[in-house]
Amino acid sequence: MITIEYKSKIDKNIDTMINEEFNIYAKKNEVNCQYQSFNFIAKDDQKIIGVITGHSYYREVHISDLIVLEDYRHKHIGTKLISAVEDRFRQKDFQHMNVTTYAFQAPEFYKKCGFQVEFIRKDKENSKLDKYFLIKYF
Repeated sequence: MITIEYKSKIDKNIDTMINEEFNIYAKKNEVNCQYQSFNFIAKDDQKIIGVITGHSYYREVHISDLIVLEDYRHKHIGTKLISAVEDRFRQKDFQHMNVTTYAFQAPEFYKKCGFQVEFIRKDKENSKLDKYFLIKYF
């Protein structure tokens, strides 16, 4: 019997399966997938103060989450995390990084980091929930 189960976090085995299946399907279609998860963590001594997560695949790098603790914001931690991702992928045949963010979150921050707005999906009821799709070419 097939069942569907919700998991708030995936473990290493599921992450490995995702990676393998992305690559198998891409190879079947004669595309180089290069699927890989990434996580960079900023620390102040041993305290985690920020994190950036995402995936690389095909010829792009997608940022999933960028979080900096409130007490550490406006101290260039987010910029350093973005730079760490760029440094890792810039010379590896990837063309660009992309990210989505809401109007109340960080579109201006990403613009300062060199991202360009590709598209804004307007929310019909709350402009703070307008969703920004941004890209930065390497």
